[in-house]
Amino acid sequence: MGIEEYGGGQGPGSEVLVVTTNDAPGYRVEQVIGEVFGLTVRSRHLGSQIGAGLKSMIGGELKGLTKTLVETRNQAMERLIEQARARGANGVLAFRFDVTEAADVGTEVCAYGTAVVLVRE
Repeated sequence: MGIEEYGGGQGPGSEVLVVTTNDAPGYRVEQVIGEVFGLTVRSRHLGSQIGAGLKSMIGGELKGLTKTLVETRNQAMERLIEQARARGANGVLAFRFDVTEAADVGTEVCAYGTAVVLVRE
């Protein structure tokens, strides 16, 4: 598996700038639109649960689960960007992920932040 399967984030040239900071150097916030989020819930399939259980006895990284979580986070981020764009934003500040168990059937991943209109200074 390549590095791209274990990472995420925006590619170059994205229409919506997403940053974890409260401001974006080189930009001025012209308008605050408000909170946006992207949400997804993924269930684990039986094969990955069995494999993870066996691997946990031996130790080491659970590569299948790592890959699934990366895909899940990327999907949540894509949904956040779609929400921001639909509301007229070109930026998201204070971007974060929240990950929780969803009723013992899967993992809920929420990407959230503050949608804004940014102007380059």
